[in-house]
Order: sequence, then structure tokens, then C-alpha cells
Amino acid sequence: MIRTGICGKVVGGLLVVGSLLVPAAVRAEGPALSATLGFEFATGDYGTGVTTRSVYLPLTVALAATDRLGFSLEVPYVYQSNSAVNTGVLLGSGGQMAGMQKEVAAMNGQHGGSGSMSSAKPDSYGRSSSGVGDITAKAGYVLVPEGELMPRIRPYLFVKFPTGDENKALGTGAFDEGGAVEFFKQVDRWYSFVETGYTVQGHSSLLPLKDYFSFNAGTGYEVTDSLLPMLVVKSSTAPIEGASALVETRLKLKYLATGHTSIEGYLAKGWTRSSADYGSGIAVSYDF
Repeated sequence: MIRTGICGKVVGGLLVVGSLLVPAAVRAEGPALSATLGFEFATGDYGTGVTTRSVYLPLTVALAATDRLGFSLEVPYVYQSNSAVNTGVLLGSGGQMAGMQKEVAAMNGQHGGSGSMSSAKPDSYGRSSSGVGDITAKAGYVLVPEGELMPRIRPYLFVKFPTGDENKALGTGAFDEGGAVEFFKQVDRWYSFVETGYTVQGHSSLLPLKDYFSFNAGTGYEVTDSLLPMLVVKSSTAPIEGASALVETRLKLKYLATGHTSIEGYLAKGWTRSSADYGSGIAVSYDF
């Protein structure tokens, strides 16, 4: 009850602070709405000796209230082949295939795991599970627009709601809150981003969750106006006691099919014990 009240205040605060931050001079002609449907696959043993395959299907709805202020809500459907790890920790707080927008915004999800990442007993590792995962709400504001020399600076806050079933290892059973700052700069056809953030994880009676720092960075080259490849490095400190740090590289490609539709895919490789061995994903976005 205490945790629910805190998160309710955080969400309300995001809306109030966001509305106060927006000066009349930067208000756009009208809000812009977009929807993204993604498919992500990851496989690895995460230090358990048992291979876990997971599928993450996020539906993300984003609202650009102005050219600076934006909100998003992600509702994921999750499947995993067993309960050797907890998918809620595996995918990370706020984890999502939000992917590259036209300005190549940073993503903030993590993949990871360890032998202690599941509340399930070894004799139940063979049981697959599926269902709705943890829902994430996010609010961001472009504090400094991109200039000739200055990068665009965009801080954001997020809240993760414990809608995934922790007994099925689909969520952590706890609220998470956090924030990050994104830096983005494009020079000619080269574009790069850096994102650093911190996540405060809630208390779980089944998992030894811990707060963690995250750092993501990437660079790419605009081959054509429609084809945008990018190399991304994603990392974080351990999100749970007993886990290693998480490090993953992704090779991403975004294709702007039409003025309203984009398709994005990636291939991923993990480099630490708590990272997925391999991963891949695809997402289709539509701007209304």
C-alpha cells in the first residue's frame, strides 16, 4: 500500500512537472501520436546451467504533447521457456524496444540474469510461462534542443508497475522508479547518442533486487534518408544480488518505409555471465 501510494504520486508528479516545464513558445500545433509493436527474442543460461529462451512482445503508445514534451506507455506480453531466471529482471525496468526514432533516441532496457534471478525451484525449471509483463510509463522533456555545437539533452523519468506475475517469473512483483539523461548529436550523416540513468527497484519478497546504474551509447551513419544503421552498447551494474554487470552490443537497422511507417530490427550479443548469449528483435512503428 505504501509503495502504491508513492508511485501514484510519482506518476502524478510527472504530469504536473511536465505541464509546468512547457513554455507557450515551444508548444506545437497539436499532439503527435505513435504506436509501436515489437518482437524480441533472447536466449542464454544466465549462469544457471539451464538455457532460457524468452519472447517479449511490447506494444508502446507514445504521445508527443509538444515538440519537447513526450509521454509513453508500454504494455508487454511475455513468454519464457522455463523459470530458471525472472523475465522481469531479465528485460529490466523500463526495458522496451522503443528503438530509434527519426532523431535516433536512446533505448533503456537491459538484458541480464544469474543463478539467483528466479524464485522458482530447480525442479520446476522446465515449466514454461506466458502472460502480461510489467507495464512502464515514461515522461521526457527536451531541456536543450540540438544546436550547431550543442547536443540535444533530454532527461526523462519512468515508473514500472508490477503487473507481471512474479510467481510465473514474468515480473518482479515490485514498483520501480528511475530516470536518465539522453544526449544526441548529428554531424552531417553521422549520428550518436549517450544515455546514463539510475533505477530504484522496489522490495520483493522473492528476489534480492538492488538499485542499479545504466549506461547506453551508440553511433551510426545515415546511408540514405530512409536507411539508418547503428551500433549500440548497452550496460548496467547488477540489478540483483549475485548477478554480474550486464554488457550487450547490438547491431541495429532502421528503415523508413513511408512518411508514417518505420521498421527496425537488431541482432544482439551478450558478453557477461548475466547477459543473454544472443538476441534479436523487430518492431514496426506508425505515426498517426
